[in-house]
Amino acid sequence: MSTKIAILPGDGIGPEIINEAVKVLECLQQDHSLDVELETAAIGGAAYDESGSPLPESTLNLCKSAEAILLGAVGGPQYESLERELRPEKGLLGLRSELELFSNLRPAILYPQLANASSLKPEIVSGLDIMIVRELTGGIYFGQPRGIRTLDNGEKEGYNTLVYAEHEIERIARSAFDVAMKRGKKVCSVDKANVLEVSELWREVMVRVSKEYPEVELSHMYVDNASMQLVKWPKQFDVMVTKNMFGDILSDTAAMLTGSIGMLPSASLDKNGKGMYEPIHGSAPDIAGTNKANPLATILSVSMMLRYSLNKTELADRIEQAVSDVLDQGMRTEDIADGGSFVSTQEMGDAVVNALKA
Repeated sequence: MSTKIAILPGDGIGPEIINEAVKVLECLQQDHSLDVELETAAIGGAAYDESGSPLPESTLNLCKSAEAILLGAVGGPQYESLERELRPEKGLLGLRSELELFSNLRPAILYPQLANASSLKPEIVSGLDIMIVRELTGGIYFGQPRGIRTLDNGEKEGYNTLVYAEHEIERIARSAFDVAMKRGKKVCSVDKANVLEVSELWREVMVRVSKEYPEVELSHMYVDNASMQLVKWPKQFDVMVTKNMFGDILSDTAAMLTGSIGMLPSASLDKNGKGMYEPIHGSAPDIAGTNKANPLATILSVSMMLRYSLNKTELADRIEQAVSDVLDQGMRTEDIADGGSFVSTQEMGDAVVNALKA
């Protein structure tokens, strides 16, 4: 039986980059016996335009029945005036919550061909290979109560709640330690335990779970220091694990060490390894429709899908090698061109497919 993959193009540059990733999947179907069935659905602003909801029931049902999900991006300025519950981002957050995709894996890998595209000196970032494990379904993005209220004096006040239960910390801890066991066996837990009670509990649970993984070295770092260390000495890190908001920020910082946010994929996994795969960048409405977006992060998200959800390690390796090959050929989209000539979204996708066929 074919493996069902849900394809969610989304908004902005989403449809453009997803189109190139689908070309890669179709190439693997035709030339490498990948038995998958692709089914497309709307999410985010595109879904709101069609149905009035950023996460229609039909899309949610498809994602529940699929073995894996490939997402482009959501959001756009035309939706910012909507009520919060109708904004495109609610579709993405709702999908993560409904499918319990609590473990977000965000690799920051510097391809040697792009060392000069990084904002840091090559000797600082050359060989960079970090995995940031971000808790994705708890914390301040989901905590209740939240809202905007009017005080007795007439002044408005916004409030959000940062809350984590022990079981939420335990499962993301195990996810990080499991990843570390397959890498350099080092985990740095990032928190703010000197200020936040939530972080005190976070650190306590991390220490407790670490005893189940005696081969893994656990360290702790406050988030402000971690952000500094990422740009000062990034290669000290192997696996970083942190709560939702901290991971959101730190992974974007790590992205810039690699030359472009357009190079980095991500995986969001449930307890059984089912996942949603997407580039970590946003919908980039300023370049939507211009054929300029870098599709490599989305193509590399397909590689992560094959590796983590479909257990097709050999095909995942093929994609990663194909990306390296096209970079060796000097092909660059505008974001990684470093002032030189560049190719279009479509040309980069075609180049990866040709490398897969070679």
